[in-house]
Amino acid sequence: MRALRVHELSEDISVLRMDEVELPPPGEGEVRLGLKACSINFPDILMVQGKYQFKPELPFSPGMEGAGIVLEVGPGVTTLQPGDEVVAGLRIGGFAEEVNAQASACRPIPEGMDFIQAAAYPAAYLTAYVALVIRGNLQKGETLLVHGATGGVGMAAVDVGKLLGARVIATSASDEKLEAVKKRGADCTLNVTKGFKDKVKELTDGRGADVIYDPVGGDVFDESVRCIAWNGRLLIIGFTSGRIPSVPVNMPLIKGFSVIGVRAGEYGRRDPEAGKRNIETIDRWAAEGKIDPYVCATFPLEKAVDAMRLLQERKAIGKVVVTM
Repeated sequence: MRALRVHELSEDISVLRMDEVELPPPGEGEVRLGLKACSINFPDILMVQGKYQFKPELPFSPGMEGAGIVLEVGPGVTTLQPGDEVVAGLRIGGFAEEVNAQASACRPIPEGMDFIQAAAYPAAYLTAYVALVIRGNLQKGETLLVHGATGGVGMAAVDVGKLLGARVIATSASDEKLEAVKKRGADCTLNVTKGFKDKVKELTDGRGADVIYDPVGGDVFDESVRCIAWNGRLLIIGFTSGRIPSVPVNMPLIKGFSVIGVRAGEYGRRDPEAGKRNIETIDRWAAEGKIDPYVCATFPLEKAVDAMRLLQERKAIGKVVVTM
């Protein structure tokens, strides 16, 4: 089978190389999947560059989440059988025609979704759900400020925020991209290149945003500290800007807000039962048609580096998916 693999860590993601690989039979508790689609996530890029907290052994194939068909089941697997169409949490391995995955990390594709949609929703919507519900305690009627709202995890946060009954202010550095978010239900949109602190305060009658969802970091985080409400929750999702910011601790003290880290996958690994409930919720929403991931482009496996570059160069809107 073909697999796009990393043999050396590099800032230049073009180091990925297509290999012919012989996959071993699935082990205890594993299934062999014929992958049909795998979505691109920013950590895929960071792993190639050696900058992500999870550092797999070389060589490896990026690809955190995919969808496909069960080809073979390993010893001890009773919940799946060949022919089942599933979505799979992988961490790595998705940039390949086939992969061995833990059966426990696979579940049926929600009714009404195709392989591309199924590959595009899990990580983004699980991140948004854990951030806004579990960590951020977002309440109906509160104001949610979503940064990076035109990316995959940002659009998911806009959707989840609206599902929870919040008033959503979405930001991006592109007016054109923000039009797509506005069409998906954001109440207000702001271009961060023009500054946003004063506008957020104006839109909230001086209070500021109750919950701020920040996958960007850098200057965006710095300005967010200036427009968060009393008892606000500033959710740290990531640092796509490239700069990890810091906050003078007198600011949370004086303004009474919390800075909260969000790692949805790690949350589930540390508390498997809670993680299972979180996944069941987003799967139910998907089956009910409440989740509709926005996929702006698809690429064949051999063009996966081009797909990654769309994210790296901030050209993507929503999700980008690789197909096999």
